[in-house]
Amino acid sequence: MQTVKNLYERMIKAMGLEETGLPVTFVKLYKNDSIIPKEIFEYHPDEVSLTSCQATKQASLGDAVCLTRDNIGCIAAAITFGLVDQNEDKPLERPRVYTEIMRGQFKQKEKFIPPSPADFTEGRVYACNASGHKEFCLFGEEDSGRFKDVETAKQAIKEMTAIQPAVTKAVFFYSTSFDVIEIIPDVIVFNIRPVELTKIVQAYQYITGRRIHGNMGGLRAVNSDLIVRPYLTKEINVSSYCLGSRIIASYEANRLGIGIPYNSFVEIVMGMEESKTGYPFHLYPGAIS
Repeated sequence: MQTVKNLYERMIKAMGLEETGLPVTFVKLYKNDSIIPKEIFEYHPDEVSLTSCQATKQASLGDAVCLTRDNIGCIAAAITFGLVDQNEDKPLERPRVYTEIMRGQFKQKEKFIPPSPADFTEGRVYACNASGHKEFCLFGEEDSGRFKDVETAKQAIKEMTAIQPAVTKAVFFYSTSFDVIEIIPDVIVFNIRPVELTKIVQAYQYITGRRIHGNMGGLRAVNSDLIVRPYLTKEINVSSYCLGSRIIASYEANRLGIGIPYNSFVEIVMGMEESKTGYPFHLYPGAIS
């Protein structure tokens, strides 16, 4: 853990944020054929499920979380990470955070059957109103759903980056305080203010000359836009968060997310240090509180 902790501390020092820091989460994906350190599973909650946005938020607060098929709280994120096959036609075992919200708003709770991964993939969940699946609503019977109809939902889902076929065994979320074993993350996720995004973009472009693009949608922001997309494309991505991030994980109104592949993180740290006099962050209004 010393490697990424040192990089993070160098970045914070270059920005002049030693007192406040930046909320950060390191993410490591383990495939089915990976040898996963036994220490990782010590952070696998067995009694509760957590969504990926909750795990990311908790890790930024100092906790470590290991998510697998057994305890991930969001079926959509399970699809995104490749923990389940997107076409599985049976609900996952055990209650899950996201689908329990559906159960809570459904009047005939005793008849509630959670949606399967295929229900998500085929658009029936996100277009719950149009598909006639009132049990998949989140906000009562008047819930419009996330898309106007099933075809629109399916089109949006096709553009959500995911690891499919399912080849992932576990996803580990951790912070700078995790020091049990040394892990080099695949992706680093920062929860930042716009002024901090400005400086990150400038540091990255100082070193590489390349622009940062934001490819985002209204759903699956943390798992797809901020983790899996950077993981697969090796490109930085920005997102304004999504429904689950804001409501379930309670990400703050003045924050947005940036997902950074590890090698790009190294470049950003170098850029932060080398461009301090060219991009004086301390002079940006509100940058240093």
